[in-house]
Parts: sequence; structure tokens; C-alpha cells
Amino acid sequence: MVMVSEHAVNEKGHLLIGGIDSLELAKTYETPLFVYDLSLIRARARAFLDTFKQENVVAQVAYASKAFSSVAMYQVIEQEGLSLDVVSAGELYTAIKAGYPAERIHFHGNNKSVEELILAMEHKIGCIVVDNFYEIELLKQLTVKLNQKVKVLLRVTPGVEAHTHDYITTGQQDSKFGFDLMNGQADKAFQQVYKDEFIELLGLHCHIGSQIFETIGFKVAAEKLITKMIEWENTFNYACTVLNLGGGFGIKYTEQDTPLEPSIYVKEMVIAVKDLVSKANLDMPEIWIEPGRSLVGDAGTSLYTIGSEKEVPEIRNYLAVDGGMSDNIRPALYGAEYSAAIANKMGELKEVEYTIAGKCCESGDKLIEHITLPKASPGDILAVFCTGAYGYAMASNYNRIAKPAVVFVENGRHQLAVKRETLEDLVRLDLPFTLEKGRG
Repeated sequence: MVMVSEHAVNEKGHLLIGGIDSLELAKTYETPLFVYDLSLIRARARAFLDTFKQENVVAQVAYASKAFSSVAMYQVIEQEGLSLDVVSAGELYTAIKAGYPAERIHFHGNNKSVEELILAMEHKIGCIVVDNFYEIELLKQLTVKLNQKVKVLLRVTPGVEAHTHDYITTGQQDSKFGFDLMNGQADKAFQQVYKDEFIELLGLHCHIGSQIFETIGFKVAAEKLITKMIEWENTFNYACTVLNLGGGFGIKYTEQDTPLEPSIYVKEMVIAVKDLVSKANLDMPEIWIEPGRSLVGDAGTSLYTIGSEKEVPEIRNYLAVDGGMSDNIRPALYGAEYSAAIANKMGELKEVEYTIAGKCCESGDKLIEHITLPKASPGDILAVFCTGAYGYAMASNYNRIAKPAVVFVENGRHQLAVKRETLEDLVRLDLPFTLEKGRG
């Protein structure tokens, strides 16, 4: 085995993923195919957890499972001792089917339905992250009706805008999420729940954005939330026991990305929180964080089979693959960038610039706009790196394209985690037309 541009390559010049020839995976499971190297996920999870332990801080690291959720993925995450962040009945039900410990499940979302809240309460999950006044009223009604207590965090918008893409910022004031710290909404929400006999308020939650490469935003958010905690303790004699600073830790999609190690994010947050609570003479709260992309993003690789090529003289060469925006909509949605390689030509000279096009009937279906690769041929396998977050999770059946399979690999072993959809799956929920033919 040798390394080519940070990627393991065997004696055949083929890309290795988790010690397995990527061409073997493509042949066994067909393409398009999502491949997750579990060793990378486990290492990242342990890096977050171990740093909190080294800093002697009580913490929960919750996997933000919107990045990628499945029964098998939840079971791997549970093996590593993480908590779980879900945002829908579907994610919660998947966690239940995976046997996830309910006390380590946190339920997010800006428009939770009555049915979703009941499902969460029936399974006695660990925490509901309350997002708005409507949800407070629903919880008040349901807790009384079911005679059941719930633990909650209040999600607040601290007015911190991370350096990230406009579509994925969530901590600034103009947000659909949470109670605003600046205009009194958070105080009003606090007063509605902190003495409720069925609602146990644990503390505050915020999320300042995604794909963040620095720690200053987390420090500023911590300061704003702890300032509010101090105010509530002085005014109402209420002590927050949990401070959730969310997630958004970045990964390296391309050479231009410069993420920090998990330990650095954690250490900097812990130092800031310890300093702030010490100065205020507060008890140290539990610190909760919610990594998603940073746990699974760079552990995932998409494998495609290359098909047609179209040269537009003096403009570009299109290289088409058997997937596209149906399994990775991020480039079309907000211009996300990726790196890639031809998995069976890892050692060959990169001499042709291509635009990687998908097979959907959309001109905007381009996975990568400009990339230099070895001369490609039909049947070659293209590997697109760092697709483990928001690839399969955001996949669709646009153009009635079936969703890919998902495979887990680890130390030379592999297993199917999600089956490939079949053509029959695509029509499984369809019903025939039965109305009488209309009369003109």
C-alpha cells in the first residue's frame, strides 16, 4: 500500500477505502455507492469525548444525525457512547428501531407536531430542545394530558453569525430557529417554563452555523448564553445545569478548507466556559455539543461509474457519471465543492480538466465544476471524497432515480448498511387511477 494525495492506494493503483479495493466494492455493490470508513468515525467520536474527559468536564457529545441516519449508523454511534440529536419522527423512529438508549436522545426542530412530541414522550427521551412559543403550549397541554414530565433546553439565537454560507447560518437574529436573546423572547420563554410542574428546564442551547473553521464564534456565543444564565440566577434564583453550544465544526472538502482538530474546538470552548463561570461564581454546567458533518463527512466516499463524455471546444469537457444531484444535491443547492479521483487510475498523470455532470435532467446537475484528472474512459470508477454528510441524507428520487446503496467498511471488512432501491421500490407507494373518465 502507498499513499497518493493522502489516499491509500494498492499495488494495482486502485483507491483503498478501509483497506478494501474500491473497485471491488463497486463491483460487489454496484454504483452509485456511498462507502463509509467506520474507523474514521470512531476516531473522530473518541477525539471529542476524550478531550472533555481530559479537561475534567461533564459533557454529552450528541451526533447530529441529520448528516446521515440509518439503523446501522445509529448503532455504530451508540457503540461509541455518544448521545443522539434527531429532528423528526422519522429519525426518532429509526433510533427506536436501532435500540438507541432513549435517555441519550435529544429532539430538535422548529415545528414539531403533536404526534412527534407524543412519540418522544412515549419513549421517554432524554431531552426536547424547545424552539418556539407554540411548542411550549403544546408541551404544557401534552404533559398534563399524559401526566408526564419532560426535560427541555431552550434554543436561543445569540446573534452570532459564523463565517459560513448564508444558507447554512442559524445563529444570527434573522433565523427561523429559537428564541432571540436580544429582544426579550428568551426571557419570556424562560418565564413560561421554569416553574412549570411538568417541564424541567435544563438550560440553554444554540447553534451558530455550519462548516466553521475557528473557535471565536463559539466563545462569543458561550459568553452571551452565560450572561443570560447569570441574569436568570440573580433574578429568579434559577441555575442552568446544561449549556449546549451546538455543532458546525468544519471538515476538509478541498485544499482551501482549513478545519481544526476536534480537540482544539473542545479545549477552546471549555477554557472559555470555565473562565466565564468562574468569574461569575457559577457552578460549572454540563457542556453539550452536536457534531454531525465532522463525525461522518470525511468518512464517506461516493463511487460512481463514468459514462459519456462531451467536449465543448474551448469551453469545457463534460464527464458524466451514473449519479448526480439525486444523491448529492449540495453542489446544485449552494455551490458546495468537492475533490475527486479516478479510483482505478490513482497513479496516473492528471492531464485533462473536466466538469463532472450527473444524469439528472437539469443543466445545473454538476457535481464538480472544474477538476483535473487522468484521461477518463467509460467504465472507470470516480471517487468523490467527503460525501458522508448530507449526501444520502438529502437524496431524492428526482427523475425516478433509485437511491444508492450504503456500505460500511472497517479494517478490511465490509457490510451492506442500506440496500439499493429497486425500480419496484419506486412504485411501491403508487396507486392506480380509479376515477371515472371525465366528460368534456
